[in-house]
Amino acid sequence: MAFRLKLVPDHTDIDFFRWQWLTFGLSAAAMALSVLLIATMGLNFGIDFKGGTTIRTESPTAFEVGDYRQALDGLGFSDLAITEVFDPSFGQDRHVAMIRVGTTDETGSVSAEQLNRIETALQQVDPQITFASVESVGPKVSAELIQTAFYAVGAACLGIMAYIWLRFEWQFAIGCVVALIHDVLLTVGLFSLFQLKFDLTTIAALLTTLGFSCNDTVVVFDRLRENLMKYKTRPLIDLMNLTCNETLSRTIMTAVTTAIALTAMLIFGGDVIRDFVIAMLFGVVVGCYSTIYVAKNIVLWLGVKRDWSKKDPKLAASPFENAERP
Repeated sequence: MAFRLKLVPDHTDIDFFRWQWLTFGLSAAAMALSVLLIATMGLNFGIDFKGGTTIRTESPTAFEVGDYRQALDGLGFSDLAITEVFDPSFGQDRHVAMIRVGTTDETGSVSAEQLNRIETALQQVDPQITFASVESVGPKVSAELIQTAFYAVGAACLGIMAYIWLRFEWQFAIGCVVALIHDVLLTVGLFSLFQLKFDLTTIAALLTTLGFSCNDTVVVFDRLRENLMKYKTRPLIDLMNLTCNETLSRTIMTAVTTAIALTAMLIFGGDVIRDFVIAMLFGVVVGCYSTIYVAKNIVLWLGVKRDWSKKDPKLAASPFENAERP
């Protein structure tokens, strides 16, 4: 006998609009609070956005990242990230690490004296270690990276808006973009509240979250469009409730399976990817929420047309066009 795990019953009849003003009001308040947190507390920028130095080390003997970190923790650097580099071309006697060091110095890079202290501390752990390369990121480059990251997120939102507009109607595009802005603001607000490290990997997490949330919203919108053609006389609010109930199982299963994988990464991935995973995990949660309680509310208030079948002969020939809800 086959066993199927069901997180949601096959048929649900949840009134998602019962508390629409409360849910949308909470979302608006959370967005305003996030903006306030970012303006007052700021963000804990990583090396990418505030400058620092990247050191590439090589050693003929294997090492533990934890030993390197323990050796450098007492040197007083404001930001420190150590990752081991794996490459199939490396032989058994070549072990490489990338050490990123942030400072509070105006130059944005470590001095020669600090570099010598780092080398001395690491040599106490591994006497055969050598510095293969040392690169610094200054404040000017960091400011350009912040600007580029902002443009990347903005361009992603505009691109998604254009796609939704072409795929559906302008009301759907506005609803989707508002939901995406909601997801980004709440995630960045979380990083500001807990002063989590905000760097380029966080931007990657935000862009990934935009894709996840957009995909979830498109699935709901596509089913809504089908129902708009299928039940031409039913009120829009009833069709939206029907649509959300029909896609609820897919939404929950997708979010839960993604969250399981991210939770495993959060537990076993270590410090290097922790902030990235936190951004992704939180983004998945707020993405599902915004699809149901933000995007569709905007579409409901703006209203939609029901004449898609006139634009596409294939849709006009649909056998479900005049069907009634059971």
